Amino acid sequence: MAAQQRCKELRQNRLRWYHARFIALPASVGALLSELNSTFRFFATCPKGLETLLADELAELGGLDVKTTVAGVFFQGDLAVGYRVCLWSRLANRILLPLAEFSVESAEQLYEGVQQIDWLEHLRSDGTLLVNFSGTSRAIKNTHFGSLKVKDAIVDQFRSRTGQRPAISKEKPDLRINVHLSKGHAHLSLDLSGDSLHRRGYRARGGAAPLKENLACALLIRSGWPQSAAEQQPLVDPMCGSGTLLIEAALMAANIAPGLMRQHFGFERWLKHDAASWMSLLRDARKIRLAAAERDDFPEIHGYDANPKAVSIAKQNAERAGVDRWIRISQRELSQLKALTHKKFDTGLLLTNPPYGERLSEVPVIGYLYRHLGEALKQHFQGWRAAVFTGNPELGKSIAIHSHKQYKLFNGSIPSQLLLFDIADKNFVADRDRPPRVPVQSADSKGDDMFANRLRKNLKQLDKWARKQQLQCYRIYDADMPEYAVAIDRYGDWLHVQEYAPPSKVDPEKAERRLAHVMAALPGVTGVGAEQIALKQRKRQSGKEQYQRLEQQGQYLEVTEGPARVLVNLRDYLDTGLFLDHRPIRQWIRENSRDKRFLNLFSYTAVASLQAAMGGAASTTSVDMSNTYLEWARKNYALNGLSEKLNQTIQADCLQWLRDAGQSGEKYDLIFMDPPSFSNSKRMRDILDVQRDHVMLIEQAMALLDEEGVLIFSNNLRKFKMDQQALADFKVTDITSQTIDQDFKRNPRIHNCWRITKS
Repeated sequence: MAAQQRCKELRQNRLRWYHARFIALPASVGALLSELNSTFRFFATCPKGLETLLADELAELGGLDVKTTVAGVFFQGDLAVGYRVCLWSRLANRILLPLAEFSVESAEQLYEGVQQIDWLEHLRSDGTLLVNFSGTSRAIKNTHFGSLKVKDAIVDQFRSRTGQRPAISKEKPDLRINVHLSKGHAHLSLDLSGDSLHRRGYRARGGAAPLKENLACALLIRSGWPQSAAEQQPLVDPMCGSGTLLIEAALMAANIAPGLMRQHFGFERWLKHDAASWMSLLRDARKIRLAAAERDDFPEIHGYDANPKAVSIAKQNAERAGVDRWIRISQRELSQLKALTHKKFDTGLLLTNPPYGERLSEVPVIGYLYRHLGEALKQHFQGWRAAVFTGNPELGKSIAIHSHKQYKLFNGSIPSQLLLFDIADKNFVADRDRPPRVPVQSADSKGDDMFANRLRKNLKQLDKWARKQQLQCYRIYDADMPEYAVAIDRYGDWLHVQEYAPPSKVDPEKAERRLAHVMAALPGVTGVGAEQIALKQRKRQSGKEQYQRLEQQGQYLEVTEGPARVLVNLRDYLDTGLFLDHRPIRQWIRENSRDKRFLNLFSYTAVASLQAAMGGAASTTSVDMSNTYLEWARKNYALNGLSEKLNQTIQADCLQWLRDAGQSGEKYDLIFMDPPSFSNSKRMRDILDVQRDHVMLIEQAMALLDEEGVLIFSNNLRKFKMDQQALADFKVTDITSQTIDQDFKRNPRIHNCWRITKS
């Protein structure tokens, strides 16, 4: 305190010396000497929800008589306190110095009230100014008009008294004036900040900024980061975007003034500016920053993002902020999220701001992303604390961990919540959606017949094989007996039964009895309860029927295929979302896709693309005409913690898309194309016949293939014949037999498959 008093005395003596030596100094300098010891009433603005935190911060920075209001905090102090808050506040938007408050019932009253202030005390006649006006009334119906009226009052005063007038400048004006009109009163203040204080100066112009810096600091404080940093606990943000949370966390842990990187403050050309006091604050802040650079006890801060562009921007921002030495940022999908492996930490903080679905249609997809995040927390972060900031708190339920604290905040105008979690078994939400496994029962007398015996024989072989292969989904019966023309697939604890439409010569009543016999026998033979058996009748589909829903239950079942988790729907659609016969093809794609650019044409629910992504593909592109299936694909990506940035879905007619793509110059290393046998959908410009059109399709796809690339072409037309002669320019190899797994050996014509390369 003695040192501060001594500095104040030195500043006063210096000003008195200037006053005595230079006669030309304005008379207002004498008034300024007395103002140095004056107490001012300031107002700090902030986003809604941050008022209490900001009040605490202002008190720590020397503010007196601190009082909160909506979206702001009043406080008192001398000019040095106002400057200190501009330099050190991590939470405020603007620091306003109120000059006047007056009633306004008309535009003329606004003009007169502004003119009551002696503006020559604040601004040179040849200076620049900018007016920010907010609020309306009956007389002043828009902010632009109010701003013009305030500007006219100031300019007219200068013109009448000096013959000169200040200019308007939107970039770094000498004086920024803030006027807020509310309930018939105008509140006029000087803006000491200049640009909003959340603009620290480290973010590149034009860079994506979904989370403002002061809001990021509020999230860090509410999450307990200051205490964690002091205790050397790590911080992880698995979806870091442009790195705002990471950078603010590093600045906070290093105790670096957030305003130290800014090039301009609003008070620096104000005529009453105390330059000596400001320079003293800057010197002290710079010393603290230099001392931080020497620290060797800094907490670890890690950030990941699936988008390589975001990672690059985050690294650049961290470098500009001078904290890159303390932050490790790398490209990583959410699916790769694990505990820090180089050093085991018993506890730490995981804080992230995941997407929340700005459009209603995105929410079901993103729900699976939150679910994956919750599962990663349970598996890899036991003992840690987690904090998730979201604009859709309902999505937080998908994390399936009980939140012990919720803070209501605003992200811009969006009501949001910060959810806090302690990652411990006692807080995990039980998985009530997974149906209990039905114990195997002995077959009853009704099932003890030829069909039941055949099914038992299949199960004895296939179940053992499936366990060895670690398969959850496989075919256990496929019309092995013509009298029982059904296909039966196992999906985990469920069965999916498809009845092939019987020929017209078969008695419908007899076919109905046989189907009833199948359904009655299945629970006893397989041990799957009747309530977990889905039945459908298959027939040739065309046009809109290819995409029509059979039911409206919307129930998705999660199954696994290799490392991938896949959503299937056993009731609502003709197909389940997973073509089981393509399992070996997808496995080959996964094993051969690392660092490859993968294209999936007629992609359906894009499970092949999912497997390519799980195999480390550089990117995947999936093209299909059905938005329903592409949304399904996006859910699968989210469930596996994969980003849509690297796994693009395109709704388009593949025939037209192929024609257009050929002009783009885009190349792919691996292409999978599995067109339908026939399609005359109204959404397609042309009718597709795979036998007639396969040469054209293959040629167009090969035009997109890199010289060393591979095209896998498949279809399920039983009588299909590849036109090898028309494709003589390519090396075409029939690999069908290699792509038929054991559960489809009884029906080897389930699909055709070729490997095609440039010869």
